[in-house]
Parts: sequence; structure tokens; C-alpha cells
Amino acid sequence: MKMILISPKNRTAYNFRGDLIRSVIARGYEVIVTGPNRDNVEKIEALGARFVEIPMNKNGVNPLKDLEYQKALCDLFKKEKPDVTLGYTSKPVIYGSIAAKKAGVGHIVAMVTGAGYAFTAQTQKAKVIKAIMSVLYKRAFRCADVVIFQNSDDKEQFIRENLVKAEKCRVVNGSGVNTERFPVAPYPEQMTFFMLSRVMYSKGIREYLKACEIVKEKHPEVRCMLLGACEGIQDSLSEADLQGYIDRGIIEHFGETDTVADYYKQCSVYVLPSYREGTPRTVLEAMSMGRAVITTDAPGCRETVKNGETGFLVPVQNAEAVAEKMLWFVAHPETVEQFGARSRAYCLEKFEVGKVNAEMRALCGIADSKN
Repeated sequence: MKMILISPKNRTAYNFRGDLIRSVIARGYEVIVTGPNRDNVEKIEALGARFVEIPMNKNGVNPLKDLEYQKALCDLFKKEKPDVTLGYTSKPVIYGSIAAKKAGVGHIVAMVTGAGYAFTAQTQKAKVIKAIMSVLYKRAFRCADVVIFQNSDDKEQFIRENLVKAEKCRVVNGSGVNTERFPVAPYPEQMTFFMLSRVMYSKGIREYLKACEIVKEKHPEVRCMLLGACEGIQDSLSEADLQGYIDRGIIEHFGETDTVADYYKQCSVYVLPSYREGTPRTVLEAMSMGRAVITTDAPGCRETVKNGETGFLVPVQNAEAVAEKMLWFVAHPETVEQFGARSRAYCLEKFEVGKVNAEMRALCGIADSKN
């Protein structure tokens, strides 16, 4: 038995799907992972999977390159004859599902891990991209047997806009989080806020930076951390703009790393003012490590917080509301541990990776006994 996982970025395959890959292999399947380059291939192979490089620009808009990607996937599927394919994020979902249908794959699974830039931004460019993607999604979902969403808001929108038939749709609680890899850690003595994200507008980077500025004006002793890359794509804050906040001491900035737990340990409260998510993996990791969370009352985010118990939900694109809740924790430091303990308990109840992956395997048609 064989499964092919169609990945947009090698890092996400081993970081976000590593536990799923291991669990599928443990049930007697061979797993092949496709990725766009050779970055960190050894980390994918260390999971027990086989890696196949298929070049793809996840942010590119060249249709000829996308068709080349689709053909390369189709050729791979015809050669390997997998029993199931699973694609996640837009291009692997779209071109992977279409290619799998053309190749005669028996069970085709697509996972929407978030609606993305085209469905959140209001620019003319975003509207054009959304119109094109809607046509492509509609075709891809006709090819898929199961379409997995990470929150009910995304599912209902895609059904409402006639992109997918309701009977194909299922919802899982994100990618889950390995609560053993992200154990509860002691809290820092200094009140510290932390955001881990690509430095993009839709992730709420402007709101976080402004909120940190407000907090630091009142409490210069508070520490504010940011971990994530400026990717230089649409929707991305420029390095020059970010540098101004670094130079003024508003935030401490760190680049991408595979040891993110070391940074959650340094924070008191995790902050993600995102405009929309599938289910934000970084929030789950922070919850697992016993951190209170400030995030938005937005699709994907609102499911991760019990408002007023494990953290706070704030309006989208409202830096002042983010700052208000950050200042609340500064004024009530004794609540950090209380909120954090409840956050960890909620994570274990709803988002533990073993529970999520059991659902994922079932939706992929993978039995729990070895074949």
C-alpha cells in the first residue's frame, strides 16, 4: 500500500505532517513526499518517507509553470500507482487533485489549510486571483473524493460559493500538535509577548507591531518578540519597515528556525492577530506549552481560544484591542499561569496530534491495523 503526500514546502512536510507520516508508515504503508526543492530532504527521509523533488513556485502566477507542475505530478502518480494522494495548500490541492484523477488514483484527498491571501485581501489583484482560483478549486474538488477543512467557517464559505459539494466535506481540528514535543515550560520572570509568523499583513503583523509600540510606551520593561521571515511577496511587510521597529527597540526579531519551542519558552503570552487561518499551528504549539493566547475572532483563530479563560479574542485589524489585552496581562501577571494551564488542558482535549491524525487516516482510507 502506498500514499503520496503533495507538499508545497519541505519544511511543512516534516514540521506539520511528520507525525502523520510516521503514523501512516507504522500501519504498513510506503509514504512518498513531493516537494519543490532539495531543502532539508534528510529530515523528511528520517521520518521513513521517500522524497521526490517536483519544482513548484507556490506564489507564482505563471500558468505554464503550473501546468508543468501538474504534468510532473501526473507522471509520478502513473509511475508509482499510489492507493491514496493527499495534497495541502492551494497548488498541491488544485494540481495534485487534477493530476491524481488523470492518473487514475483510487482515493484522492484534498486539504484546505486556510483560505489564504486571495480570500482575505480586498485589493483588485486579490479579487482577480480569487476569481481564477475559484474556477481551479471547483475543478479540483470535482476530482477529489474527500475535501478536508480545518475550520467550519472555511467549509461553509466554500460550499456557499459553490466551489465544493457539501457531502465531500469534512472538518478536522487543524494539523494537531505533538504535546510531548511541546511540553509545558516555566514562565519567564519578565513579562514577554511573542508572535511567530511570516511577516505578512494578513497574519496581523501591522497590528502586532503597533500594539507592541503602545505597550512599550507605557511599560518599557516589557519584552516583545517576533520570529519569522520577510518573504518579499504580495501581502508581505518590507524588511525596511520591520527594521524601524527593531532599531527603536519595540521588538526583538528572530529568523526561521526548527527549534521554535525554545522561543515559546521565553514568552508569557502568545499573540497572533491574524485576519484568517485554517487552524493556526503556532497557536496550538503555544497552547501545548501552557501559554495564554491573544488572537482574533476570525475563522480558524476563534476555535483555539476560550475567551476570558485561556486567552482573549479581539477584533480583526484592531491594534488598540490587541494592546489592551496585552496591557491587561501586564496589569494582572498572576493570571498568566492560570490562563496557561487552562490553555494546555484545552489543547490536550481538542488538538492533540494523535486524535487529529486518527481522523486524518480514516479520511484517507487508511486502516489502523497493518496491511
